[in-house]
Amino acid sequence: MTPKLFIRRASRLYRRLTTTKNIPSPDQLLVIDNFAVLHKIRNTMPAKSPNITCTAAARLKVLGGQIRACRKSQRISAIAAAEAAAMSRVTLHRIEKGEPAVTMGAYANAMVVLGLNFGLLPQAEQSPPPPVLNRGEWIPARIRLQEYPQLKLLAWQLQGVESLSPLEAWNIYDRNRRHLDEQGLTEHERHLINALQLAFGGESRHV
Repeated sequence: MTPKLFIRRASRLYRRLTTTKNIPSPDQLLVIDNFAVLHKIRNTMPAKSPNITCTAAARLKVLGGQIRACRKSQRISAIAAAEAAAMSRVTLHRIEKGEPAVTMGAYANAMVVLGLNFGLLPQAEQSPPPPVLNRGEWIPARIRLQEYPQLKLLAWQLQGVESLSPLEAWNIYDRNRRHLDEQGLTEHERHLINALQLAFGGESRHV
């Protein structure tokens, strides 16, 4: 029996009792009233919250906050959004709080009426693979001029200096780039310049 049909029959019984000489007792009226609102109580009482992890609970709160923010940004009232999603205002409020007891279908309805896209991300998008490190582009803590011929030539004015910091070496390479003999670069020194470029030079410009 549907709630609408049930309420109709209960109302008919109530009128029959009140129009006869036998005045119904308060208990009879209370039973009829309870039957009339029973389906409403069943639909509005919150379900028992499932056991979920702290991480899942935190993500539900974030999702609920995003749903609320989207509704607010579109200037949609909570009543209008709830009616469009075929749910009560109370349920929508619980969704926007991120309560785990609300069904997944209710969350989906609230997102659909607001035009929000949702779905599972591929594993590759969730966890990007770590970059592959090239040992040839590691930067030493001190750069010995003896090991990098072009750098030694560019730093000819530095008398008595045997090594530089990475930043000092990059400044010399960068200031004197027009004097750099790229054809004469060793592979070892080429890797150093590329690594310094990535670390200090902004846009990558491999040599």
